[in-house]
Amino acid sequence: MAASSPKTTAKKIVARLQKAGFAAFWVGGCVRDFLLGREPWDIDIATNATPEHIEGLFKHTVPVGRKFGVIIVIEDGQDFQVATFRSDEGYKDGRRPEKVIFGDARADALRRDFTVNALFYDPISKVTHDWAGGQRDLRAKIIRTIGSPEKRFAEDHLRLLRAVRFAAQLNFEIEPDTFIAVKKLAPKIRLISAERIRDELMKLFRPPHAAVGLDLLRDSGLMEHVLPDLCPTMTCDQSPNYHPEGSVYNHIRLMLEQLPPDAPTSLPWAVLLHDIGKPPTASLDRATGAIHFYGHEKIGAEMSRQILTRLRFPKKEIDEIEACVRQHMQFKDVKQMRKATLRRMLMRETFPLELKLHKLDCLGSHRSLEYYDFLVKEAQELKKKPHIRPPLLTGNDLIVLGMKPGPGMGALLHEIRDRQLADELKTKRTAVAWAKKQLKRKKVD
Repeated sequence: MAASSPKTTAKKIVARLQKAGFAAFWVGGCVRDFLLGREPWDIDIATNATPEHIEGLFKHTVPVGRKFGVIIVIEDGQDFQVATFRSDEGYKDGRRPEKVIFGDARADALRRDFTVNALFYDPISKVTHDWAGGQRDLRAKIIRTIGSPEKRFAEDHLRLLRAVRFAAQLNFEIEPDTFIAVKKLAPKIRLISAERIRDELMKLFRPPHAAVGLDLLRDSGLMEHVLPDLCPTMTCDQSPNYHPEGSVYNHIRLMLEQLPPDAPTSLPWAVLLHDIGKPPTASLDRATGAIHFYGHEKIGAEMSRQILTRLRFPKKEIDEIEACVRQHMQFKDVKQMRKATLRRMLMRETFPLELKLHKLDCLGSHRSLEYYDFLVKEAQELKKKPHIRPPLLTGNDLIVLGMKPGPGMGALLHEIRDRQLADELKTKRTAVAWAKKQLKRKKVD
């Protein structure tokens, strides 16, 4: 039997709460997206039922934030956040309220961040409740705080970044007074944990709004506090014969515009960081007027690891993004590479991500896909030769031939692998015969 859709199950949860005598609504972003004709990612539910009532009505629950009135209800194999109506008091740390008071739907709506996120919808009666002017701002495509912008941002400093993210994601404008407050209070974002900042930035840099997100991050003044290493790219010029688009920032922005809809999560970050090492390595050849960035990929890889570690990225993502940054300059040499070197490149675990980065790198500058097309063709050819992937010989095979472990064994295995990748050794038998000759020659020498 097919699983119920989130909307069907969320409606069922609301119906059960209402049948028990409680008010219940879909709330926040899901209502905003629903009214915009978008498929909502998550459906949150607000009710005047207390956590105890919620747990009594539903068999499978998780008390993720009981003191804030938040319970996860697991229904039809799906998780839904069900929260008791509340108002918040006593924000002191710019992150969370000191006191929560359970209240009514209107008070719950008016404690929220932006008008477009304060809409309540009853899926049973199909009535929308709007106490903050959210529908007006949806029509006008405006992100506006509820009440005083400075007060709202003081309650939770992450809202500074969320304003930028929602504006980019929805292609909305930030209301002038709200944007003035964002720029004024931008330094406060430093008080927010790296994990929360990272999660917002990951949403900000998703296609198709990643380039707009970058511009808003810059224009809001938040960039210098959450990604300060990117700021120098704005004034870092490049040689026009290689980069007609101008500065490193312009190059990165054009690449972000070209992100595919299904871009893996690491790709936007590989784009953002692949040339992060250019500003500190820039040099001008006064004789020719050319601008050089010798070793920027190595410096950039080191900087990328520091930035991603600071933002608490998982180790696997740090490793693969750093590899992309460190190796992205190799792509200009692929047609001159020995076959073995090229195939080693094609078989790197990170190569699919590197290839996507290279394509964007080209589209964000000269727009020639000559090397990209060449590599796609070579990768397709390699797929037809699965026998090449496992090495023909291992260290144990050389030990059987009488060789002792050590640096010499590693060098010989590397040479055998190179010859295999160059199609000079194709079977284990021929590899053993060749290795025997090398070992015999070494004894004679």
